[in-house]
Amino acid sequence: MKLTHDMIERNQALFIVLVVLVVAVGGLVEIVPLSFQKSVTEPVAGLKPYTAMQLTGRDVYIREGCYNCHSQMIRPFRAEIERYGHYSVAGEFVYDHPFQWGSKRTGPDLHRIGGRLSDEWHRTHLMNPKDVVPESNMPPYPWLARDPANAEDIEAKMRALRMVGVPYTDDQIAKAKQELAGKTEMDALIAYLQGMGTALKPVKQGG
Repeated sequence: MKLTHDMIERNQALFIVLVVLVVAVGGLVEIVPLSFQKSVTEPVAGLKPYTAMQLTGRDVYIREGCYNCHSQMIRPFRAEIERYGHYSVAGEFVYDHPFQWGSKRTGPDLHRIGGRLSDEWHRTHLMNPKDVVPESNMPPYPWLARDPANAEDIEAKMRALRMVGVPYTDDQIAKAKQELAGKTEMDALIAYLQGMGTALKPVKQGG
C-alpha cells in the first residue's frame, strides 16, 4: 500500500505517530551531538561549585520565583552584550542543576551581576526595591532577612550534586552546616547573586 500525503492527513493516528517520530529524530540530531562538545560539558577555567551559602541562596532564588522576571542568559546580540557584558556560555553552567537560562526581561538579566554592587545595595533592594530603583515593580522580600537559612538538608543536597558530577569534597560537605550557622535566607541569596557570572572574567566592585 502506497503511503500518500492524502492518506496521512485522513488517518489521525498515523499522522500523530509520524509527527512524534519526526520530532524525536530531529531532537536527537540537535541534542545528542552537544553531549560530546567540550564547550558544553566542561567547566570554563576558574569555575567553582557553589558554596553551601550560594547553593542555599540559589534554592531561595528558585523558590521565590525570581526566574519569572530575571533571566540568567546574555544572548550574543550587540544590545545585550553592551548592556550586560560577555554573552553566556554553557561552560559557566555545568554545575547548575537545573540551569536558569532564559530570555525573560521583566527585570534586567542577572548573569553578570556578581560583584558589581555591594552586599548592602542588594540587602536594601530586597527589603524595598524602590529605595534603590524608584521605577521598579519588584515586590519587597522582608521575610528573607528574618528567616534562617535552611541547613537541615544541605549535606544531602551536596552529596546528590556530587553524584551528577559537581566536584564537592568530603571536607566541603562536612563544613556546610557550619557555613550556614546564624545566616539568614537573605544572606544566602546575596551570596548567590554575588557569585553570578564571575567565573568567565574579572568584575569590578561597585556600590
